[in-house]
Amino acid sequence: MEISTLATYHCLAFVWYFFVAYSITHVKTEERPSEVFLYGGQWKYLTVLNLVLQAVFYGVSFLADVLRLIKKLRCAKCIISSRDLLFSVLAFPVSTFVCISFWTLYTYNRELVYPKSLDGVIPLWLNHAMHTAVLPFALLEILALPHRYPAKKKGLILLGFVAFLVLWIYSVTGEWVYPLFALFNPLGLAAFFAGSLAIIVAFYNFGEFLNRMIWGHVKQLPWT
Repeated sequence: MEISTLATYHCLAFVWYFFVAYSITHVKTEERPSEVFLYGGQWKYLTVLNLVLQAVFYGVSFLADVLRLIKKLRCAKCIISSRDLLFSVLAFPVSTFVCISFWTLYTYNRELVYPKSLDGVIPLWLNHAMHTAVLPFALLEILALPHRYPAKKKGLILLGFVAFLVLWIYSVTGEWVYPLFALFNPLGLAAFFAGSLAIIVAFYNFGEFLNRMIWGHVKQLPWT
């Protein structure tokens, strides 16, 4: 894909995610079910944090494209490294996890992740923007250009930080981010978190597999 086309795509994706994040953060306070937006508001939810993550990623990607267009290749190399790290260990696996885990649990029992009371607060299009569209965007990014994948240790550290945030919110409020967590005893909860982390790592490996299958083993990009 041409650099100018990539720049246009990344710019539009950035604007889209910025708009979606703006929309969810400006849901009228008086319309929010009190049990849903307690401590931390919407920022305690992985879905909303993922929107911010995607906006940052596409913003960084757009910046890398612009630097390449104006031939600032030395600066572009550093930005591209940050872009690839964001995408490989966070943007792709987290988006995939958000989409698949949300709709799996929603189908099983929506009250565990998205109470019916939210239907009158969050529009249907916004729900799909947060929980459905994120996966096609992630797949399109893999098809659009190659990414260099770092050592898995970095990915595990960053993904572990996300899990720490969930536990931190609970330690402060005594309330779980999602009602689902309250159903488990300590052993079951540990197993659930371990299983979730294993799934995200599997999505990381899946993204790396797709990247290698489409682009081959990427050691050095041709423009860096």
